[in-house]
Amino acid sequence: MTPKRPEGAGVFPKAVVAPAPSPVDPASLYAALDLGTNSCRMLIAQPKGSQFHVVDSFSKSVQLGRGLEASGRLSRSSMSRTIQALRICRKKLIKHDVKRMRLVATEACRRATNGKNFMASIRRETGLDLEIIKPEEEARLAVVSCAPLVSTKTEQLLVVDIGGGSTELVWIDLSKVPPLDRAQSIMRMGRGFSGGVGDFPAASVVDWISVPLGVATLREMFDDVEDDAGRYALMSVHFEEQLADFSPFHHEPPREGFQIIGTSGTVTTVAATHLGLRRYDRTRVDGLRMTSEQIERVIQGYLAMGPKGRRINSHIGRDRQSLIMSGSAILQALLRVWPTDRLSVADRGLREGILYSQMSLDGVLEGGPF
Repeated sequence: MTPKRPEGAGVFPKAVVAPAPSPVDPASLYAALDLGTNSCRMLIAQPKGSQFHVVDSFSKSVQLGRGLEASGRLSRSSMSRTIQALRICRKKLIKHDVKRMRLVATEACRRATNGKNFMASIRRETGLDLEIIKPEEEARLAVVSCAPLVSTKTEQLLVVDIGGGSTELVWIDLSKVPPLDRAQSIMRMGRGFSGGVGDFPAASVVDWISVPLGVATLREMFDDVEDDAGRYALMSVHFEEQLADFSPFHHEPPREGFQIIGTSGTVTTVAATHLGLRRYDRTRVDGLRMTSEQIERVIQGYLAMGPKGRRINSHIGRDRQSLIMSGSAILQALLRVWPTDRLSVADRGLREGILYSQMSLDGVLEGGPF
């Protein structure tokens, strides 16, 4: 079956489009940096209509959380790799003379006993001031980033953000929001999960959860299991057990008007594999809708390849090959718990959510206030 984009996705243009024309006014620039358990990523952008243009970007696998599951601490080698990446980010911020920025760290730094000390080291060695955000804010920002992909027909929305060290799930009720206002009602959550702004219709958060398991931490937990298929099955079952207290509906959720949006490297990698892309193409992946059968077919293909096959598979990539099965285990568990036959793929996340929130609060996006 040919994948389809969600109806209503056209309410917003593409969240990230072609680079902005030169020269760029530094006064209009915003930056968002996300230091996760596995990767360090940054976007520098300027507002453009109801969206933004990316001026510069950075992404590198730093494996900050390597060994964290066993020791409870960030290792010296992991912190050293991260410092080097952040120095590159600092140079880009200086180059573009960015004044408005928000730089955040997530699960690895939340969990590590030396996480706060590491933040002080970053300030001392790079001059960057990172903040460790709470799980609720991480979940909220992930939701905001996905606003453009919300269909006008969606009444119940589940946003899933599979990170390196944690997985955030947010269940949102949009049934009382007029269809054409649903995407914007999600965007207005930049101020919090508590409700709407002024007289604007509000999306309602039914429930949310932050599971302290992501692709890196789940893989590390079962790293001693030698059998590839057995390890995958154990990871998927273990993750499903963590969802026991997250059940907004006692019965099967309605298929009509129900939408799941998945945002993570796992989800975009599965989508790229399904499409058979030789080179990753964000314009084809972001907003793609995949059926559960298509996702299962890709995952079974990964299992059939085995570890050696996955290492050389061009669709997976070197940075993702060691994490793809733990991410797939999480994804499969989610599709078992909520019997839906569709998943919307989002190539976006914390950075985009931060930028939307910053720009919305400053009133520089058209179609506001958000």
